[in-house]
Amino acid sequence: MGKVYLVGAGPGDPELLTLKAVRILACANIVLHDSLVSGEVLARVSAGSNIIDVGKRCGRKLLTQDEINSLLVSYAASNEVVVRLKGGDPLIFGRAGEELEALREAGVEFEIVPGITAAIGAAAAAGISLTDRRIASQILFSTFSRRSDADAMDWGAVTPATTLVLYMPGPDYGGVAQRLREAGLPSELPCVIVSNATSSQQQIRWTTVATLAHEEKLPAPALLIVGRVATQRAQEITANFWAEREGFVAPAEIYSGGVERPVS
Repeated sequence: MGKVYLVGAGPGDPELLTLKAVRILACANIVLHDSLVSGEVLARVSAGSNIIDVGKRCGRKLLTQDEINSLLVSYAASNEVVVRLKGGDPLIFGRAGEELEALREAGVEFEIVPGITAAIGAAAAAGISLTDRRIASQILFSTFSRRSDADAMDWGAVTPATTLVLYMPGPDYGGVAQRLREAGLPSELPCVIVSNATSSQQQIRWTTVATLAHEEKLPAPALLIVGRVATQRAQEITANFWAEREGFVAPAEIYSGGVERPVS
């Protein structure tokens, strides 16, 4: 029996693949990939590999998760190197848990090869830090659900010191904006939408909680970063944040100057 590798394809740019991922793709016999994996990354797969698309198209699944699990097990019985290639990192919103459970139950050897998750790729593309010791001490990764159980997310965990990263914000941003307002987040809180992060189709749009609902939808895959770090005017936002809090003194480096980029 062969071995299954759950490999992170990163956010799109093939140069962001790890060296280990490139090596495994170059010797893979079978590659089952998601629709979020870029063509540039797939070009790194060995020419002799059998490449199978098991992703979603327009919200419709080509295969069920159970069918994907069965394929991984069956291909491992007759192939030395089987790759389950996932966009971003395989352990972040990638259903890796279900696949790992199926492989364990079948006695199939596996290995996880981490990748750069979309949140990190998007933040890098926008030129912002997801944490800033002056104003952002925690990060919350989540998906935005429009189902009846959407309130299962603990919105109370989102504080002024939180950077919120929402994967898959959906076809319009009005519902997201409403949920953010209901959670008590201030209307002037900065947001940035990043579409196709790190790819040649990348788009970045800067906005706020107040204006988010009126933003035109960017192509999927996209994610939304919400928080005081999500701005090109971080120095000004940070200074104002501390100035509004009686008894706090802003760190000296906030006022040390520096170059600010124009807001786009």
